[in-house]
Amino acid sequence: MTGWALAIPGVVPYAAGVRLQECLHAARLAGRIPDTVVALQHRPVVTLGRRGRDNFLLRQPDALAALGIEVHVSSRGGDVTYHGPGQWVLYPILHLGVGRADAHGHLWNLEEISIRTCRDFGVEAWRREGKSGAWTASGKIAAIGFHIKRWITLHGTSFNVDPQPDGFAHIVPCGLAGEPVASLRTCLGARCPPMEAVLDRLLAHAGTVLGRSLVVHRADGSLPPELAKAMEEVREEK
Repeated sequence: MTGWALAIPGVVPYAAGVRLQECLHAARLAGRIPDTVVALQHRPVVTLGRRGRDNFLLRQPDALAALGIEVHVSSRGGDVTYHGPGQWVLYPILHLGVGRADAHGHLWNLEEISIRTCRDFGVEAWRREGKSGAWTASGKIAAIGFHIKRWITLHGTSFNVDPQPDGFAHIVPCGLAGEPVASLRTCLGARCPPMEAVLDRLLAHAGTVLGRSLVVHRADGSLPPELAKAMEEVREEK
């Protein structure tokens, strides 16, 4: 099965990322695009999922805003998390249905993408029973929170490559008190790979694990009409 990957350079405001997903969700629902995986980095933002609780914010939204960190409530599952430069976020817009992964299978797949990517760079990662995401000896390296609307997925997973660690210091990540956040930088130090090298592996594993042969399109290059239309919506949000 063929799908698309949309790799967006630079950093994207969270609201623009949500708008992009909405556009692609509508296009996928109408059958105008195949299953598509968006890969991007966000501007600094704290998001609260459907289970998100304000008490896991260690600073009030106005204090976070003064630090250049936005706060948004998201339709995804999960609790509180942070996104920012140095972290890849994957938003798969996938049609789930007969013969395809259900919600549990989708969760497993997203975890597997991160686990395999860690392995490529010599970092052992694993699942933890009762908790979502991917974990290393240094802490949690990938967080997951998604939503399924009319059998098509939204939101997805974040993978920490080399983010600013102070972003996570303002929250209780995923509501897990005392649990450290890891990245390839904390695991590998000076051997941390470049962002683009990690993206290549994430998308390669996404294609394999999700069972889609992904054709990669870069947002700063020539795009199929539906992706170009969606990107115009994003540019308006900026």
